[in-house]
Amino acid sequence: MFKTVKDLIERLAGELAAPTDTPPDGHTLQLSTAVLLVEVMRAAPEVHEGEYGAVLRALRRQFELSDDELQRLIELAHETARTAYDYQRFTRLLNERFTHAQKVAMVEAMWAVAYADAHLDVHENAVIRKVAGLLHVTHGEYIAAKLHAQHAGPPSGHDVLP
Repeated sequence: MFKTVKDLIERLAGELAAPTDTPPDGHTLQLSTAVLLVEVMRAAPEVHEGEYGAVLRALRRQFELSDDELQRLIELAHETARTAYDYQRFTRLLNERFTHAQKVAMVEAMWAVAYADAHLDVHENAVIRKVAGLLHVTHGEYIAAKLHAQHAGPPSGHDVLP
């Protein structure tokens, strides 16, 4: 385990910058997942608390992280997303490590983030469509994930870290 959260962040940042022949470990996969979820949140002109909560819930379901680790992961994901020029370096890792069902669940989690504020922005839709294509999710699976997230609606409680 890492001694400090700073060590975790430095390691995550270093792994994404590492050469592509280095096999990805769990932390790089966590960051890639978080970046894609954060990208949906960043796509709309305003970030709403519900979207942040949806990102937290998705990351909690996928990974066993403490609240502090989750918060740091999302901070690093924001930072990484600001400098990312494409999604391929992130989706490549998910394609290598996720099952097809996990990729479909990822798309559904992205839809949950988009619908968390009860408004779908055209830019959020574009990000999810692009990522779904890069993850080789079929159009039918993409639509089913969208409908499932849409019908689930925003949660009644807030998921905010201390």
